[in-house]
Amino acid sequence: MTSLDKPTEDTQTDDARAVTEAALFEAFGGVRGMVETVLPGLLFVTIFTINKDLHLSAIAALAVSLLLVVVRLVMRDTVKHAFSGVFGVAFGVVFAMMTGNAKNFYLPGMLYTLGLGLAYVITTLAGVPLMGLILGPVFKENLSWRTRNPGRKTAYAKASYAWGAILLAKCAILFPLYWWADTAQLGWVLVALKIPPFLLAVWLTWVFLAKAPAPIDVFAEMEAEEKAEEERKAAQAAERGDTEAAAGRHRREA
Repeated sequence: MTSLDKPTEDTQTDDARAVTEAALFEAFGGVRGMVETVLPGLLFVTIFTINKDLHLSAIAALAVSLLLVVVRLVMRDTVKHAFSGVFGVAFGVVFAMMTGNAKNFYLPGMLYTLGLGLAYVITTLAGVPLMGLILGPVFKENLSWRTRNPGRKTAYAKASYAWGAILLAKCAILFPLYWWADTAQLGWVLVALKIPPFLLAVWLTWVFLAKAPAPIDVFAEMEAEEKAEEERKAAQAAERGDTEAAAGRHRREA
């Protein structure tokens, strides 16, 4: 190894980590996505703690969720994270209004967390880690990691197990509180558990993927194959043209 090889390797490693960070930021919504996840629930529990008014709390949470979508639309930004927040809040509002129990505002989100945690574990046991299905398109590798890149499959499996364990641990805290605590206590604990477990899971995902082999860009491969096919057809057409021209000359000479 020469003295010039080391900086090149370091640069490649830094580039790979930067790509991983950017992909995770895109997949999970970044800072704005976290705000959109926390704000409706925070507003609900704050208003309910102050005046115990279920209707006002629910309407305020739903209104701020819709406002976040409008802001993204005005800014022409992706709305998938904001829309997912609206649906989650809307289900919570419906559950709470139908039952008259403010704690049920949180129940759909808790059930979703439980289902997602189980999905991470089950899909990994089945050999198709959910994290790979989520991030594969983001890294432009689709499902190539399953058969062509075992190192990345292992990293996706570790990340999926980490997400599953963190989400299920979160459920182990929240569901007993749903039965034993009052609405305000449950709400504040749920808000407190929004960001830290999420950041831990994202950080562990980054650690596993940063050490994994680089993704196989299947889109670039397809483009290269299409370009090679076009060049082959062009060469064949040129060859046929040359052959026909030569045949024409022979006919004229004859």
